[in-house]
Amino acid sequence: MLQIAPSDRVFILTGAGVSAESGIPTFRGAGGLWRDYRVEEVASPRAWRRDPQLVWEFYSMRRRVAATALPNPAHAAIARLERTLQQRLFLCTQNVDDLHEQGGAARVTHMHGELFKSRCDRCAMPPFEDRNTYEPPAEIPRCACGGQIRPHICWFGEVPYELDAIYAALSACTLFMAVGTSGMVEPAASFVAHLRGRARTIYVGPEDPANRASFTECYLEKAGELLPALLGC
Repeated sequence: MLQIAPSDRVFILTGAGVSAESGIPTFRGAGGLWRDYRVEEVASPRAWRRDPQLVWEFYSMRRRVAATALPNPAHAAIARLERTLQQRLFLCTQNVDDLHEQGGAARVTHMHGELFKSRCDRCAMPPFEDRNTYEPPAEIPRCACGGQIRPHICWFGEVPYELDAIYAALSACTLFMAVGTSGMVEPAASFVAHLRGRARTIYVGPEDPANRASFTECYLEKAGELLPALLGC
């Protein structure tokens, strides 16, 4: 079982592998293709400008898939640890589903956005809950300002969300754990390097991440099978 001291501040980063254990396909699975489109072709500002209907078709499909998924033991173990550590745990996910919240986590930072939220592509209206678009709309919904309603997702070429809070939490943490991440997607792949020599760093996942050499400990097992015992939750 992982030893967490009363003075420790814990940062947990989760990636697509955690959601994959709940049946949600990874972004880069099957060669990164969807209906013969590369994912970058349907998940970018350029794609939105070129064919917003196609973009909504892709995200409506992703919503349908995610809506049937259930949290797995890894989500539950992290949520229990959050209840124990309270503000000493910072949970950051690269995943856009809401499985952490379904699993009981109360404070989740979604650096790549949230699949079940939408926002205006023009004005500063805050993102809003949107669970209606499971089928692509016949016409792109419009905001009161006239802008088009888009998924609240950080697309390729856009800056991830909440980076100030994320880097502040990284700077304060004494224990960093990456779970189910490939170690290839920036800036998250560099988080562990940001902590070199300053924190205990742990990786959990079934396959070696690209940045394995940066971790002080590595456990090559499925998160849902290992985390409940590792975290003692």
